[in-house]
Amino acid sequence: MSDPIGIIAQPHVVLDRKQGDVIAAIRDLCEEYEVKTVVVGLPTSLSGEEGPAAVKARELGTAVSAATGCDISFFDERFTTVQAESALIEGGMRRRQRRETIDKVAAAMMLQGYLDTRSNDDS
Repeated sequence: MSDPIGIIAQPHVVLDRKQGDVIAAIRDLCEEYEVKTVVVGLPTSLSGEEGPAAVKARELGTAVSAATGCDISFFDERFTTVQAESALIEGGMRRRQRRETIDKVAAAMMLQGYLDTRSNDDS
C-alpha cells in the first residue's frame, strides 16, 4: 500500500491463494482503503521477455480490474525478492523471520519503484 498521495510504499499484507479467494480479498482491501490503482508485479526473464508466469499475472490483473473497477498497472518485479532479502539480512533479521516477511517487503519495494517511476514521469 502507499500513502494517500502516492509517495511512500509500505508493506501491508500477503494474500495466499491457498487460503481462499484472493480476488475477493483484494476487492475488500480496495473498498476499505479506497484504492484507485492496483499495481501487479510482472515476472519477466532477465531479457525482459514474458513467460507463463507473466501471462498469469496479466490474467490476475484483468480479474482484479473486473472485480474492483480499479485501474491496473503492471510493473517489473525482477530482483525485488533478492533486494528484500538483502535488506532484511543487513537489518539483522533471522532466517525464519525473513521467510515470514520477505514477500511483504518485496511487494513494497516493487510498489516504491512504481511510485518513483510515476513521480519521475510527472517531473
